[in-house]
Amino acid sequence: MSRPDFEREPAATVRRRMPVEPEDVWSVLADGWSFGTWVVGACRIRSVDSDWPAAGTGIEHSVGAWPALLDDHTVVERSDPPRGLVLHARARPLGEAKVHLLLVADGPDATVVTMREDVVAGPGRLMPRALRRLLLVPRNVESLRRLELLARGRRARPGQGAGI
Repeated sequence: MSRPDFEREPAATVRRRMPVEPEDVWSVLADGWSFGTWVVGACRIRSVDSDWPAAGTGIEHSVGAWPALLDDHTVVERSDPPRGLVLHARARPLGEAKVHLLLVADGPDATVVTMREDVVAGPGRLMPRALRRLLLVPRNVESLRRLELLARGRRARPGQGAGI
């Protein structure tokens, strides 16, 4: 499913320090229905497995912009609440990607979130790593910005969902 070189040097690695605890960030990640809100490109969530984000569970989603939508899914490879997730995301026929999300407490009320992503299958694998990086880094910077906003909103209103 993944290539061994992913662990050494993924195409895209972005980090963001968020003024919330890891549990606040995890609460967004654990809400599969919020996936389309913070993941740039995922625009419609069709279903979420009831045990999300346990290993082996998935989200049925669409990517793209209407009317050019592709239906596909993302599966959890590893889950370590509230420290991180490894996801296998599909957007066929464009390709498949492996995404690592790592949450590390950084003092009181702060978390550094690291997002590592690379294409692991499909036509995107043919692109040079530098080109993949140019495409993935800005997208993932925005995804982490959205994730932070949702986590901050949940912290401001616990128990009331994303609130943003």
